[in-house]
Amino acid sequence: MLYQRLLAPALYASLILFQIDCWASTKITVNGMVCSFCAQGIEKNFRKMDATKDVYVDLKNKLVILEFKDGKSISEKNITQEINDSGYDVVKIESIPQTVSEFKSQKK
Repeated sequence: MLYQRLLAPALYASLILFQIDCWASTKITVNGMVCSFCAQGIEKNFRKMDATKDVYVDLKNKLVILEFKDGKSISEKNITQEINDSGYDVVKIESIPQTVSEFKSQKK
């Protein structure tokens, strides 16, 4: 019984880590972006970060897609802070299985 109580959380944590590794990008829904200048500012700020591999800003749907370099990431707290500091509000942050280029090609 004790063995099961100790093993269950470890298995669960392993599944969560495996699931996170399967996600390719982070999708952020942002309120307040209304022009291409807004989009360019957000894109420029994220591109400067060492962990960022690619960025796509979809102004029409108010989305920012971030793809990270292998083994790197940006915490949700830091993503939110960066967007808030730019003058916008984060509505939702979620992981998605597509890379930035795959996401862009699906939009066409």
